[in-house]
Amino acid sequence: MESNRNFLSELKHELLKGRMTHRLIIINVAVFILIQIWLAKCRLSGSSVDIIYLVFSLNPNLGGLMQHPWGILTSIFSHFDFIHLLFNMVFLYFAGKIYEDIFHGKSLIFTYILGGFFGGIAEIAIQSLFFPLKESSLVVGASGSIMAIFVAVAFHSPNMKVQLFGRFSIRLYFVALFFLIQDIIGIGKNDGIAHFAHLGGAIFGVLSVQNSSLLKRIGTGFTSLLNGKFGTSKNQQSKRRFKSNEDYNQERREQQIQTDMILDKISKGGYESLTKQEKDFLFKQSKNGK
Repeated sequence: MESNRNFLSELKHELLKGRMTHRLIIINVAVFILIQIWLAKCRLSGSSVDIIYLVFSLNPNLGGLMQHPWGILTSIFSHFDFIHLLFNMVFLYFAGKIYEDIFHGKSLIFTYILGGFFGGIAEIAIQSLFFPLKESSLVVGASGSIMAIFVAVAFHSPNMKVQLFGRFSIRLYFVALFFLIQDIIGIGKNDGIAHFAHLGGAIFGVLSVQNSSLLKRIGTGFTSLLNGKFGTSKNQQSKRRFKSNEDYNQERREQQIQTDMILDKISKGGYESLTKQEKDFLFKQSKNGK
C-alpha cells in the first residue's frame, strides 16, 4: 500500500510523519522554490527584488537586526542559489540522519534552529565589534544550523567512521576539523561566506552536547509547544499507567544498556558496522525521543 502513494502523497507523508531530517530538507527546498517564483515574478513585472532579500536574509549588523529581526530565523531556511542549496541539503541529509540515530528527532529541529540563531548572533556580534565600518553582505543559508548538527555529532562520537565517496573510511572528527579549519582560514577573506556564522553554529553544537540533559529538556518542551500542549500527552500517560514504576524503570535501564552498547560499537567500527536490527533499534529510540 505504501508503494502506491503518488509524489504529492509521499511528500505529505514525509512532511507529517517522516524523519525530521527529511522534513527540514523539504522545508528548505519549498522555501527555495518560493523565492525563485517570487524573483521571477518581480523580474517579469520590472519591480524591485529588494523586499525578497529583506524577508529572507539576515543583515549582519545591529541596525539591520533591529529593523528586520525576522531575518535571523528566515535566513536559516533560505537559499538563493541552487548549488548552495544542493550542497547544504546533502550535508544536512548526511549529518541529520546520524544525529537522529544517536540522539532523537525531536531535538534535531531544536539544534537546527538554535544553532542557526547562535550562528547569526555570532556573525552580527563579530561584524559589529571588529568590523563596524566594513560593508557586510547579507547572510542566507542553513550552513550555521548544519554545522551545529554536524559538530554535535562529531563531538559526541569523534571516533565514528564514515565513508567518503563510498570508498574511503575516515573518522568523523577529521571531517569536522577540516570544515572548522576551512572557516578559520577564510576569516577576513572577501569570499561571500559567513564564516563567523558557521563557527557560531559549531560552538553551539559543542555546548549542546556538553549539556545534553538541558538539550533534551528544552527540545521536549519546544516540541510540546509546537504541538500546542505542555507535559506528557494523555496517550503517553495512559500507556504508562499499565506499567508499575519498577517495570518501567527496568525497561528503561535495559534500553539504555542496549543503546550504550550500540553507541560503543559505532565509536569503534562506524555506523555501517551495525546490523539492521541495531539500526532499527536506534531509529525506534529516536522516534520515541529516548
